[in-house]
Amino acid sequence: MNYSIIRYILGWIFNFQAFAMLFPGIVAIIYGENEVWDFILCIILCGIIGFVLTLKKPKNRVFFAREGFVAVALSWIILSITGALPFIISGCIPNFVDAVFETVSGFTTTGSSILSDVEILPYSVLFWRSFTHWLGGMGVLVFLLMILPMNGGYQMFLMKAESPGPSVSKLVPKIRTTAMILYGIYMAMTIVQIILLLIGDMPLFDALCTTFGSAGTGGFGIKNDSMGSYSPYIQVVTGVFMMLFGVNFNVYFLFLMKRPIQALKCEEARWYIGIIAASTVAITVFITNIYGSVGTALRHAFFQVSSIITTTGYATTDFDLWPEVPRVILVMLMFVGACAGSTGGGIKVSRLIILVKSVGKELKQIIHPKNVRKIQLDGKVVEHETVRSVNVFMVAYFLIFAFSVLLISIDNTDLVTNFTAVAATFNNIGPGLGMVGPTGNFGIFSDFSTLVLTIDMLAGRLEIFPLLILFMRDTWKKF
Repeated sequence: MNYSIIRYILGWIFNFQAFAMLFPGIVAIIYGENEVWDFILCIILCGIIGFVLTLKKPKNRVFFAREGFVAVALSWIILSITGALPFIISGCIPNFVDAVFETVSGFTTTGSSILSDVEILPYSVLFWRSFTHWLGGMGVLVFLLMILPMNGGYQMFLMKAESPGPSVSKLVPKIRTTAMILYGIYMAMTIVQIILLLIGDMPLFDALCTTFGSAGTGGFGIKNDSMGSYSPYIQVVTGVFMMLFGVNFNVYFLFLMKRPIQALKCEEARWYIGIIAASTVAITVFITNIYGSVGTALRHAFFQVSSIITTTGYATTDFDLWPEVPRVILVMLMFVGACAGSTGGGIKVSRLIILVKSVGKELKQIIHPKNVRKIQLDGKVVEHETVRSVNVFMVAYFLIFAFSVLLISIDNTDLVTNFTAVAATFNNIGPGLGMVGPTGNFGIFSDFSTLVLTIDMLAGRLEIFPLLILFMRDTWKKF
């Protein structure tokens, strides 16, 4: 274990956090809020720790998968604890466990909240909640790879550990350039959405916070009714951009490189769009009589499908009041998730494609046992290592999911609430059904259950293994 490089990376995480808190501090100054001193205190604290940890550069900057996974997991834990400090110091969320839950929900782009009334919060705190979505969407370590002078192929271990999906590939030979391209696309799409929302007469502060939530597919609302009070135009724009941020960013890169045919051949993106279209049509059929017109029903159906499958969590209506079939479809979409290489959570469409094709392969193998068949994705053979990793991930996923439901059942809440609470946090979605539906919140749970759900959010965002590896004794041995 190369402890020096991990210490150095964690130091830059503290520096990054200090820099990030400058922005809500500026918001506090603009609105004349006393919370500016809370953010200044946090900035100084993080800055001092970061300076001390990065003062001595490591002599050995080489690390492998083990160090990469540990660095990523510890980085997100540090971000969560330090990011909770403004909530605690300002008194907005005085309970430590609740404050960490809210912060983890922000950075992991989950959007679940323990708050029952967000409109009473200061502007700077509201901004910080939403800004954590944007920071966590593309990944903090990906950002550091873009600015830190770290050379060597080992950087790929950091990107693989933090980026969602069964596989991560370099867009260009250099990791640093890949990180710059990803963030360039991310920032460009963010700016475009802000402009479109401003065209729809949305206040600048609202446009910024809404875009942070949809870009990071997080979903922290700054209104108690989430997106319900905004105009249909704003709802449609947000719904479209949630869907766009759920697409694998490699597709956008191919379009930028003027390779549209190759981009359109992306099988995962086609499945993703197909699932959204089919789900939207099906739900519209069942809820048209509720809203009185096909147009209104279609808008609400598309928005909620886009919100749930991308694991954003915004809501334009209380979908918990919809008939059973639409509600079941939304719960199923919670598990599907967005595309690999996007800012969305969930199992990921590519994993489901591989699983479906694996079942088909096994059935054909039974009928034709002597035939040698390979699973293909985008016209390329999927390596056995990838298929194995998908299978192992699914086993770990369902074991953790079932155990989490069991643990929070100690609070004696109903099964629908418990099941969808875990689904909403583990898949980084936000709202569930029952007591944690669009009009409810996660403040109903005890500190123990809140801690379980907090761990679920981290495990879901980091795709389980970076967090689990912290608990293995061999991880910390020097070889």
